[in-house]
This record gives sequence, structure tokens and C-alpha cells, in this order.
Amino acid sequence: MKFVKSIAVATMLLCGTAMAHAQDYPNRPITLIVPFAAAGPGDIIARLVADAMRRSLGQEIVVVNVGGAGGTIGTARVAQAKPDGYTILLGHVGQSTMTSLYKSLPYDPVESFEAIGLITDVPMTIVGKSGLAPKDLKDLVAYARERPDQINYAHSGLGSVAHLCGLMFMSATKTKMTVIPYKGGGEVMKDLLAGTIDVYCEPATGTTANIQAGKIKPYAVTTRRRVSTLPDVPTTAEAGFPEIGITTWYGLYAPKGTPAAAIDKLSSALQAALKDGNVVTRFATLSMEPVPQDQATPAGLSAKLRAEVTYWSALLKEAGVQPE
Repeated sequence: MKFVKSIAVATMLLCGTAMAHAQDYPNRPITLIVPFAAAGPGDIIARLVADAMRRSLGQEIVVVNVGGAGGTIGTARVAQAKPDGYTILLGHVGQSTMTSLYKSLPYDPVESFEAIGLITDVPMTIVGKSGLAPKDLKDLVAYARERPDQINYAHSGLGSVAHLCGLMFMSATKTKMTVIPYKGGGEVMKDLLAGTIDVYCEPATGTTANIQAGKIKPYAVTTRRRVSTLPDVPTTAEAGFPEIGITTWYGLYAPKGTPAAAIDKLSSALQAALKDGNVVTRFATLSMEPVPQDQATPAGLSAKLRAEVTYWSALLKEAGVQPE
């Protein structure tokens, strides 16, 4: 009888401790790993959202860039982190292509994480250096067809949305360009502005300001309708290539096993951040908008990721892309 009472007391103490930790969370800064280089679209989104979430959580969210290997290095760091809610990940569409692009990963892109919620779904832009000769997308396609492998196309890493967009573009237009991989979007943009890169497909987040300033040449947006901040840039469908349609979405994750109470607080803070006036305004200037509140949830992100894994696995297999 005493033994049973002891078990009951111990259980109550453990439950009480767990509840106290849940109520106390967060009581120190949270690290948000961005698995891409600084100054790229993901980095911009992460810093805007982290600052707004800080106000709800009452703790700093420190953004740390861990780029390389198509985002797998930073993603692995989060997968292997202590599941206590103090290390989280900014993932994007590349999370859904990792198993199709890499033979062995130290984590499962779906099963090794707890979803927190979606953030935004960003239009892509097909752009060129300012001095590139073609005046529109049809001209660009003809120009590339006449010069196989003479036009260089950059992407921001294996499995990045820029990489996927390039594969889709060349497949749809039956063109062949020399592909130059980088470690992040910021580095690509520097070389595009310098004129050493010919063509790039980048989220509007990272191109809008330079398009508006006339520093790079816009050819199309890869969405069904034009982007309000770039009203003069036609869609790929308008330009005659409706099969080129891709956007990049971003979401927050935590390591598998992170307590539900922490996930709930992080998700609530994310939802509040996406209603923050500064975030909404800044997103708009970067040609994007927050997702609806019901998508900024664990269920919303989980459903999106699983659907995208199915879609991109089939497309990459059809394109003949082999895991490295």
C-alpha cells in the first residue's frame, strides 16, 4: 500500500514539474536556425517574424544562419537539438525535396520534426542581369535555345526553390543552360547585380527592390496572377509558358518530441506575428503576404509538407534527377 502511495506521489510530482515547466516556457532566448545564407529571402522572413514573435513570447529569438548543402546542415542541427522548444527551424519548400535529392540524411524531413505553422507562400520571379539582350520571356527562351550551355543560370543550393525553378524552366522551355550552384540567395544576387550571372529564378522577396530600382531585368512571375508590387511584370502564363508555375513557402519547425505546450505557445506567437502591422506591411513591400491564420498551425504546415513531398518526388523522378 505504501508502495502504491509512493508511486502516486511521484507521479503527481512529475506532472507538477512538467506543468511548471510548460507554464514557465520560455524563460530564456530561443534560437531560430535559418539553413540558408544571410541576406537571402529566408533570412529576411525569419528576422521579421522572430522580432514580432518576441513580443508575444517575452523572450528574444536569436536568428542564426547555418547554410550549406542545400539547407541540410542547418536542418540537421535542429533535428539533433534537444527537444525543449529553445531551438527551432525556418524551413521552406526544399524540406519536401530532400529525400529525393540526397541518398543519406541524418534525419527524416517529415518525421524528425514537430510542425509549428506556415508563414507565407512567396511568388517566384524569373530575372536576368540588367544588360541581358532578350526583352521578354519568349525572347529569353529563343535566345537560350540558340545558345545551348552558353547562358548561365544560378541557383542558391541543391534542392533550393531556385534550383527547382531552374529545372522546371529548362524542362518546360526545352532549353539547356550552364547551371552554377551557390550557397545562398544573397551571394547569387551580388553576382547578378555585378553582371556575372545571366539568369536567376528567385522569390520576389529578394528581387522586388532591385527590379523596382531597374538594377535587374524582370521576365516573369511564376504565379497565376500578377504581383501587386510588380504590376508591369507578366505571369509565365501570359508570356506563353503556363507550365512554369512554382512558389516557395516557409514554415517553422521544432525537433521531434518538443512538448506540446511549447509548440502551442510558439504557434500562437506565430499567429500573432502574422497579424502584426509591421510584418504585414513589410511582407507587402516584398511582394508576399502572411498565410491565413488556419494555416499558421501545426496541422496546416504538416498537411502542406506531406502534399509537397508527394508532388516534388514525382516531378524530380520524372525529370531524371538522382539523389547525390
